[in-house]
Amino acid sequence: MTTVVDSDDEEINPVTMLLLDNDDSQEQNGKKSEVLPTPVQHQSYHLASIDSTVVIRQLPSQGLSFQLWPAAATFVKLLDCYQASNADPFSATITNVNRRPRLRILELGSGTGIVGIAASAILGADVTVTDLPHVLQNLKFNVDANSQVLSPRGGQVHVSPLSWGENEEMEAMGREYDLIIGSDVVYHDNLYDPLLQTLKFFLLDGGDGEKVFLMAHLRRWKKESGFFKKAKKYFQVELIHEDGPSSESRTGVVVYRFARKDAVFR
Repeated sequence: MTTVVDSDDEEINPVTMLLLDNDDSQEQNGKKSEVLPTPVQHQSYHLASIDSTVVIRQLPSQGLSFQLWPAAATFVKLLDCYQASNADPFSATITNVNRRPRLRILELGSGTGIVGIAASAILGADVTVTDLPHVLQNLKFNVDANSQVLSPRGGQVHVSPLSWGENEEMEAMGREYDLIIGSDVVYHDNLYDPLLQTLKFFLLDGGDGEKVFLMAHLRRWKKESGFFKKAKKYFQVELIHEDGPSSESRTGVVVYRFARKDAVFR
């Protein structure tokens, strides 16, 4: 959970991260003390559109990538309401890029994997979820734990490491995706440029002009405007969904669509 703090940057105070040693014990004041086991939390998401429940394991003490965030919940809600029509910009975007028997999706900064898993289960899509190497074990756990939810519609989820802006890793991923997605990825300002490099690789470099990036985002810092200012140099950035403020935040989650500047949406 995030708490908004009044300051020049409207910065939040993230959950304190407890870094645990890999050893079975640690030194404290010259004495050995046992390391407490990592606390585990589970969150269930009932997907009404397919009458199934996804259960996600969180490990909050391990860091921000092991927790669920508001933007992911909004993305899952929109997926659950998806219909193959032009009824709303979110659904229309998925419908327009879905030109193959099975939609191929790449998720950036997957964290716990809830969005990618839900997308695969609801859309019957072939989804590749990605994050940094130390996140992958929990990510794979959640994918495996929900395998029975994926199978009825033929969905598949693959887990792969991906460091933003690393050309070798991006080349290894390939560009054979119809849709790129992400939630709460504009967070640390030192990652703005690597994220933009990654989006340019998958959407612009050698692309067919049809690919888009759907990003759910909860505004936390004024400095985020720097990311969007840079992004608009390369992409057509359009706000396609907005939630109202909630009890957890003064600002609601918004969803953006990033596309080539020459893209035309029907």
